[in-house]
Amino acid sequence: MSLELTQIERVKTISKEDFYNNYVKKQKPVVVEQLISDWPAYSKWNLEYIKNIAGDQTVPLYDDRPVTHKEGFNQAHAKMKMADYIDLLKSKPTNYRIFLYNLIKEVPGLKADFKFPDIGLRLIKQLPMLFFGGENSRVFMHYDIDYPNILHFHFHGEKRCMIFPPDQTPFLYKVPHALIAREDIDFDNPDYDKWPALGNAKGFVCNLKHGEMLYMPEGYWHYMKYLTPGFSMSLRAFPRNITNLSKAAYNVFIMRYFDNTMRKLKGQQWIDYKNEQAIIRTNRNLEKLKNKVLVPHSN
Repeated sequence: MSLELTQIERVKTISKEDFYNNYVKKQKPVVVEQLISDWPAYSKWNLEYIKNIAGDQTVPLYDDRPVTHKEGFNQAHAKMKMADYIDLLKSKPTNYRIFLYNLIKEVPGLKADFKFPDIGLRLIKQLPMLFFGGENSRVFMHYDIDYPNILHFHFHGEKRCMIFPPDQTPFLYKVPHALIAREDIDFDNPDYDKWPALGNAKGFVCNLKHGEMLYMPEGYWHYMKYLTPGFSMSLRAFPRNITNLSKAAYNVFIMRYFDNTMRKLKGQQWIDYKNEQAIIRTNRNLEKLKNKVLVPHSN
């Protein structure tokens, strides 16, 4: 038994009006295959090019180890020269990933290679972020702290993107006071005996190839698996929905500081408590769903 996933709709190109009306307004994901064929990045961006232009940069690396109380919010697990990291990516599979690498700040020369597409979103021009991964490396199921609308462009190779709308949160074993699902869930091959609520989750999936763009609406959960070594760039826009905007403000200004404080005060006990609560709360949601189905409808 596999997760209930629908292939994300694909278009070759799209107008600003159609993108906004059919996808942004409806908060519906889409893959646009040829949005950036006129960018210099389309022909230039590969791992060797990044190595040549940014090889001397020291970059933060993340792997798939479980979160512990000793780590701060988004704290890196290791550091390496970009040139050495790309050599590692090309030589063998590795769990090390680069996460939220600020392109404008770290490698200003790359700005000339891409454009901010005029596609109906007011993109935050200070925050183009790069993400790198090795073959079979995985990005745990999470959603972004600021509830953005995301344009996610992939380069060099292929990656699998599994996404879930916010209304599927009750079935995803969300860890409270965090932005992640339980990290011990294998979303490629879920154990439904251990995680029964996943059987009710309905999501979307696609494989992104070089030059393709995935639009992820506000607050969408996403899980990424690099099928080959490669990298992606995300451009983001603030949430349009006022409720999502308030959730983003809470996450940025309250939740992450509260979580860090509790880690310092309670240590691993706080992490263990949150992981336990993820199961308790999700099982409660599952029980509510079962009871709703069992209640007979009156005429």
